[in-house]
Amino acid sequence: MSRGKLKRFAEIAERANVIEPSKVIYEKVKGNWHNEVFQNNNPITLELACGRGEYTVGLGRLFPNSNHIGIDIKGDRIWKGSAIAEEEGLENVAFLRTHLLELNNFFEPGEVDEIWITFPDPRPRDRDEKRRVTHSRFINIYKSIVSKEGIIRLKTDNTGLFDYTLEALKLRDDIKDLHFTHDLYHSEYVHECHDIRTRYEQKFGAEGHDIKYLRFTFS
Repeated sequence: MSRGKLKRFAEIAERANVIEPSKVIYEKVKGNWHNEVFQNNNPITLELACGRGEYTVGLGRLFPNSNHIGIDIKGDRIWKGSAIAEEEGLENVAFLRTHLLELNNFFEPGEVDEIWITFPDPRPRDRDEKRRVTHSRFINIYKSIVSKEGIIRLKTDNTGLFDYTLEALKLRDDIKDLHFTHDLYHSEYVHECHDIRTRYEQKFGAEGHDIKYLRFTFS
C-alpha cells in the first residue's frame, strides 16, 4: 500500500463522520443513525458506491434538514468527501465503509428515505450481470431498507446499464411511479438532480455523452 494511501486511511480512522470496521459504532449503528450519528430525526438519504461523495456532500449543503450518508468500500475514495464535510462543518453528512450487499447489516427496514445511485460501474460483461447495482438482488436489498414512499434514483451516462435497469424494473410487479429520460439536461427532470455533477459526469458530459436519469418507488 502506498504511503499516501496509508496516510488517508489513518486520517479517516480519526474522523467522526466515517463509520468503518475499526470503530465500535460500526457494529451497532443499525437502527441508531438518528441517535448515535446525527442526533436528530431528520430523513436519511444514501449515495451508493459514492466514490468521493460528491452527491453526499452536495445534498448535505443544499438540505441541512436531512441526513446524507455516502457508502463505498474504498476508504481512500471516501477520504475526499469526508474531509470536505469536516472542513465545512456539515454535521448532516457521514460516510460508511461497506459492500452494498451488506446494507441490511447497517439499516433497519424503513430507516432510509431516499437512495441515489450515481454513475456506478456498468459491469457490461454478461458474466458480471449479478454485480450490477441495479440487478434484482440489489434492488431487493434497497426495498428492504427504504421507507414506504422512499425514492430510488439512478443517474448514469451508460446506455447499456440504463436500458438494462429499465427492463429489470419493468419485469417486477412491485415498482410504481417509474419516470425516466435518456437526456436529463433536455428534460423536465433536470431540476430533480440539483445541478450536482460528479467528476465522472463532468468527464463523460465533456465527451458528448447524454446523461440518463430515472426514479421510482416501491408499491
